Amino acid sequence: MAPMTTELTPARRYRGAEAEERRAQRRAQLIAAAVQVYGERGYQNATVKAVCDAAGLTERYFYESFANSEALLLASFQTVTHRLLHTLALAGEGAGGDGQQRALAMLRAYFGALQREPRSARVFLVEIRGVSKHVDGALADSLDEFGGLLAQALLPSARQLDPLLAAGVAGGVVHIAVRWIRHGYTPGVEVVARTALQLALVLAREPD
Repeated sequence: MAPMTTELTPARRYRGAEAEERRAQRRAQLIAAAVQVYGERGYQNATVKAVCDAAGLTERYFYESFANSEALLLASFQTVTHRLLHTLALAGEGAGGDGQQRALAMLRAYFGALQREPRSARVFLVEIRGVSKHVDGALADSLDEFGGLLAQALLPSARQLDPLLAAGVAGGVVHIAVRWIRHGYTPGVEVVARTALQLALVLAREPD
């Protein structure tokens, strides 16, 4: 009798990878739909069914990837945050010049992205707040990353970053963004970016 083996055949491995790819695609569809629905209706007014309808999927596929609506909100926020922070990092790297020029380029990219993608902006700035301690923790992490990017542009490499100050500056920039959006994206991106830069420059000051 031939010995038993647990090795998968190439065909079975292929089918498994194909199934996993389809599952990842459905998950991405649900996240994109959530950003759309939360951005239009707000998280509290959105149902699982509304998100599934927007994604063109049944609720069965929702629970394949997410335990509940909060898990989807968190995944949506993390997706939007990752995309936004990546955009900022690229803007800073491409700006050249001194730290102030790099930070200004990041802030231009930040406010420009919020204006171009209002649904994502609502998820990033508004819908994430106060849902749960776990989600608030994700917001705090994003502020740390945002503040860290600005500090990386503005601080000499020898200076030690004050993480509380960096998070405070990032939170201040977010508050500027919320007020700016509520006032119909006025003044323009260049003006609001330079205003936010005045706050960000606190990071570059020598401590007393």
